Amino acid sequence: MGCCQSSLFKTTGAHLGKRSRNQKIRGDPPLTSPPSLAAPPQQQPGKAGAAAGEGVPGFSEYSLTDLKSATNNFGSDHIVSESGEKAPNIVYKGRLKNQRWIAVKKFTQSAWPDPKQFAEEARGVGKLRHQRLANLIGYCCDGDERLLVAEYMPNDTLAKHLFHWEVQTIEWAMRSRVALYIAEALDYCSSEGLLLYHDLNAYRVLFDENGDPRLSCFGLMKNSRDGKSYSTNLAYTPPEYLRHGRVTPESVIFSFGTVLLDLLSGKHIPPTHALDMIRGNNILRLMDSHLEGKFSTEEATAVVGLASECLQYEPRERPDVKKLISTLTPLQTKPDVPSHVMLGIPKPEEPPPSPPRALSPMGDACQRMDLTSIHQILVMTHYRDDEGTNELSFQEWTQQMRDMLEARKRGDLAFRDKDFKTAIECYSQFIDVGTMISPTVYARRSLCYLLVDQPDAALRDAMQAQCIFPDWPTAFYMQAAALSKLDMLKDAADMLNEAAALEEKRQHRGGR
Repeated sequence: MGCCQSSLFKTTGAHLGKRSRNQKIRGDPPLTSPPSLAAPPQQQPGKAGAAAGEGVPGFSEYSLTDLKSATNNFGSDHIVSESGEKAPNIVYKGRLKNQRWIAVKKFTQSAWPDPKQFAEEARGVGKLRHQRLANLIGYCCDGDERLLVAEYMPNDTLAKHLFHWEVQTIEWAMRSRVALYIAEALDYCSSEGLLLYHDLNAYRVLFDENGDPRLSCFGLMKNSRDGKSYSTNLAYTPPEYLRHGRVTPESVIFSFGTVLLDLLSGKHIPPTHALDMIRGNNILRLMDSHLEGKFSTEEATAVVGLASECLQYEPRERPDVKKLISTLTPLQTKPDVPSHVMLGIPKPEEPPPSPPRALSPMGDACQRMDLTSIHQILVMTHYRDDEGTNELSFQEWTQQMRDMLEARKRGDLAFRDKDFKTAIECYSQFIDVGTMISPTVYARRSLCYLLVDQPDAALRDAMQAQCIFPDWPTAFYMQAAALSKLDMLKDAADMLNEAAALEEKRQHRGGR
């Protein structure tokens, strides 16, 4: 529930999800900001699209138990890898307890012997959030097990739609869109410092629930610490990789050229054979026969020319990613037609809205964004909900402890008197010591941040309060207020409804 999942969520670094409310937190770093707060990608002029990371959970460490449960103990009926059980690293479809569908890549036991190195590599990829990527949302290191967890894309791979289609092949305008979207994905990854993509091919291009093409995040990590970067036939491998065994940014451009050949021909043609046809001006022989009479020769010639540039033997003669985008953007002839229409798949159904619940005074104040009323409620509630969050031994009542409680007292006075900047400073002193944990302090500091126009910090504090006290309605209400302040209105409404449901359940139990 909420931004901080219970057993499914273990925040990287802090691992707050593993603690009970009675355990002390000493010196923990703050929670990672939710992905939706990351800087949005640069949009192409006039191009509509979802915000980066919208609806994508934060990057987390998952337990092996959760992933086994999600995949029916990695059952063969959950395998979605194109090569099935023959693949060296198998990908499974799974469903978490919160009903989110996921894709889980399971590495061989010898692939990543150092769990620290695997985790660091995964975190680097997990920072990315973009609507052109099938984003990485987590990982698992448990004993010899190494697993990656990504968003699940339900509408198959580009290879399936190009090479193994049953009802209809992909029309030309959709193929052009695929090329542009993958170029945009590579451009975003490059801008974030991830210049290498391993083994780019038609199997790495996936289609989401709307039929939009996305680039799999799995290719941003090698298949093993020291292993090969290319699993495809050597005929499709960049020549410099065959010479030196190294992947460079120019190697990625070469592989992009092979994907362009796939889109043009509808077949997996070796680059040398395709270049021979291009040099012989046999472009029509190269084109997919199922597209005959259904594409612009001028547009196809432009894509063939770009593919030829990408497949140059010398890496320095290949174009950069910006050139890919500038060449492909003018070729988009149906920008207003949804991808699911061009792909020939059903329109995704909108989930029915959750029925509204009766709101408590706190919920009503959050819905109206009445921060003054929220302040009054938190003052009146005092620390009633903190009972049981701390168990302190006599030895812990040191001078440091007294100083910490004094800092909280000063924070409470400042909070009551609406001196919110002082309250933030005092509450921060209390939190930084870490001997006691208090969801109320986090909730109060969250409100203070809202009142001084720092909604990102407010959301993080509300999430921390939930991690300490997972079923506390106030933590959810404060997240709703912060999300509303961030103009994430749908998320705010969902959080408000969740808080009301928790409060209703609490009342039926008769209190806490």
